[in-house]
Amino acid sequence: MNKAFADKEIDGVPAHRSVRDIEGPVDLAVVAVPAEHVPEVVAECGEHGVQGLVVISAGYAESGPEGRERQRELVRHARAYGMRIIGPNAFGVINTNPDVRLNASLANETPRPGRIGLFAQSGAIGIALLSRLHRRGGGVTGVTGVSTFVSSGNRADVSGNDVLQYWYDDPDTDVVLMYLESIGNPRKFTRLARRTAAAKPLVVVQGAGSAPQGHAVRATRLPRTTVSALLRQAGVIRVNTITELVDTGLLLARQPLPRGPRVAILGNSESLGLLTYDACLSEGLRPLPPLDLTTAASAQDFHAALARALADDTCDAVVVTAIPSVGEGAAGDAALAEALRSAAERVPGKPVLVVHVELGGLAEALSAATSTAPQAATPSATHPFRALDRLAAKAPEETSDAGPRLIPAYPAAERAVRALGEAVKYAQWQREAAAPGKVPEFENIDEKGAAQLIDGLLTRGQGLTLGADATCDLLGKYGIPVHRALPAPIPDDAAAAARTLGYPVALKATAPHLRHRADLGGVRLDLADEDQLRRAYAELTELFGSPDELRPVVQGMAPRGVDTVIRAVIDPAAGAVLSFGLAGAASQLLGDTAHRLIPVTDREAATLVRSIRTAPLLFGWRGSAPVDTAALEELLLRVSRLVDDHPEVVAVTLEPVVVAPHGLSVLGASVRLAPPPARDDLGPRTLPAY
Repeated sequence: MNKAFADKEIDGVPAHRSVRDIEGPVDLAVVAVPAEHVPEVVAECGEHGVQGLVVISAGYAESGPEGRERQRELVRHARAYGMRIIGPNAFGVINTNPDVRLNASLANETPRPGRIGLFAQSGAIGIALLSRLHRRGGGVTGVTGVSTFVSSGNRADVSGNDVLQYWYDDPDTDVVLMYLESIGNPRKFTRLARRTAAAKPLVVVQGAGSAPQGHAVRATRLPRTTVSALLRQAGVIRVNTITELVDTGLLLARQPLPRGPRVAILGNSESLGLLTYDACLSEGLRPLPPLDLTTAASAQDFHAALARALADDTCDAVVVTAIPSVGEGAAGDAALAEALRSAAERVPGKPVLVVHVELGGLAEALSAATSTAPQAATPSATHPFRALDRLAAKAPEETSDAGPRLIPAYPAAERAVRALGEAVKYAQWQREAAAPGKVPEFENIDEKGAAQLIDGLLTRGQGLTLGADATCDLLGKYGIPVHRALPAPIPDDAAAAARTLGYPVALKATAPHLRHRADLGGVRLDLADEDQLRRAYAELTELFGSPDELRPVVQGMAPRGVDTVIRAVIDPAAGAVLSFGLAGAASQLLGDTAHRLIPVTDREAATLVRSIRTAPLLFGWRGSAPVDTAALEELLLRVSRLVDDHPEVVAVTLEPVVVAPHGLSVLGASVRLAPPPARDDLGPRTLPAY
C-alpha cells in the first residue's frame, strides 16, 4: 500500500497501511488503486473477512479485451472469498441512514437523507442526479432526499437487478430512480420491476442507444418505442431524460397518486393557465377549464381557490400557476407557499403541483417544511447492502408517512404536466396490477414430453430452425395443432398429397420471396379435384419458375376467416416477448403489431387482441361476421406457456393463423431452438453470514 498511509490519521480519520492492520471486522472496502494493484488489495480484503468491495479503479472492460479478461479475473478472485463487488469503474455508494451514514463515493458532499433510492450506471450522470436532487430539495431533510445511491460502473457483479431487490425490501425507500445504459438480464429485470412497481414507484431513463464499453449485452431487435411500452407493462415509469427523471421522482415522493386523469388548473395568469391546459391535452389528461384569479390575486385568493378545487369531486389533481405579481420578494413567496400548503393539507388524497415563472423563491419556500423533520425509519439492517441477496416472498410492509408531503414546483408547464401524466399512468397500472389475471393451466400440455423433444433436437447442433415435422410435434405438445403441408416437387406428388389430405386443398409456393404473399399469386385456394390441382400447378410453374424454385406444397383447406400472425421472441433488451397482429401488407406498413411480456395472463391476452388498430376486423367491422377471439386468446396463452416453460425456445412464428367464426387454423409455423444462455456467475452470489 502507499506509504502515505503510514500516519495514524488523515484529516482526523484513522488510517492504516493495510487492511490487515485493522482490528475487528470490516463490512465494506473502497478500492481506489491502479488496476494492476487491485488483485493484491482484493486478497488482503478477502483474508481479513471483508464482505463487500466498491471498486473505483478503472482499466477494466471499458478499456478493451484485455481489460475485460482482467474484470472477469477480478470477479473470480472476489467470489473465491465470498465477497460482492460494486464496479469496477464505479462512482461509489451512499447510504444516508443515520445508523450507517456511509459516503463511499466520489461525491463532494453527502446528500440529504430522504426516501428516494437512486441508481446510475454512469458516474457523470450520477453526479448530475445527486446535484439536481440537492438543489430541488430546498434544504429539507425527509421525502426530498436520498435513502441510498449506487453507481455500478461496469456492473461486473452487483447490477441494477440486485439493487432493485434491495430497494424492494428497504423500508427507508419510497421511490426508486434508475439511470440505465444497458439491461444485462432483461427477463429478470422485468420480473423484478413488476414486483417492485406494485409496492413503490420505479422511474427509469435509459440513456444509450447501444451498450457502452464494459457492458456485454446484445442490441435489441425491437424499436425503442416498443421496448418502452413493454417496460411500462411491467410497471416501469419510463422517461426520456434525467430532467424528467427528477421531475417525476419528486412528484411521486412528495404527493399522493392521482385517482384519475381529471386536472383542475388555477392561477394568476390566463396565458400560463392555457399553456398548462394544452400540455394536459398533449399528455392524455382531462383538464377542466382554467380558473383565472387575475394578477391582482392575493395569497388568500390562492388558498380559497385551491381549497375549492381540491374539494371538487370532478377533479383528481390540481396544477397551480403563478407569475411574479403576488406580494413583494421573499415575503410574498413565503406567504403564497404557506397559503398553498395549508389548503393542500385539507384534502391530502389529491396531488398538487405548482408551475411558477421567475419565482425561484416560491419553489424554495414550497420545499421548506413547516414542521420538525421526521425521524428516519428504523433500518432493516445496519450493513449498507445487507438486503442485497434477500428476495422477499411478499410485499414489504406498509410504512408510516415520512412527514409533510411537500408541493413540487416546476419552472415550465410542460415539465409539471409530464410528471403528472406519468403519475396518472402509474396509478392506473397499479389499479390494474391489483387484478392482473392468471396464467391458466391447460390439461393437454405435455411439458415433460416437450422438454425431452427439445433436448433431443439440441443434441444435433448449437442452434437450429426446426423442420416441419419437428415443429408440428413440438407445438402439438402444447395443444397447438398445425395444418400439415405436404411437399409436391412434381404434379404427381401434388395429386397424391391431395388424395391423402382430402379435397378441397390449397397449392402454395413456399419459396422465401413468395411465402405468405397471396397477393403475388403464389397461393391457389379451394381446388376441388385433381384436374383443378394440376391446372393450378402448371400455372404456378409457368408464372414463377421451376418446382425447385417454387418449393410447392399441398395443404388442406381451412375455414375462411381473418388472417393473423403470432410471434414470440427472446429480445436482448426486453426479454421474452409475445407479439400479435393481422397478416398482410397493410398491417406491416402501419407497424400495427401489439406486444406483451411473457408470461402472459388471460387478461393480458384479451387486451393484446384488442390493442391493435385493426382489431375491429376481428369483431364484425362493417357487418362482417365476428371471429372466435376466445380461441385466439387461448392460442396466445399456449404460445406464451411454451416459451416461458422452455428457455431453449428462442423464436416461434405462427403465420398465418386463420381465425374463423368458430375456431381457428394454424397454417404455417416455424420454431427456432438454442441452448439456454450460459450462466456467467463466477462463484457464490451471497454475502457471508453474520
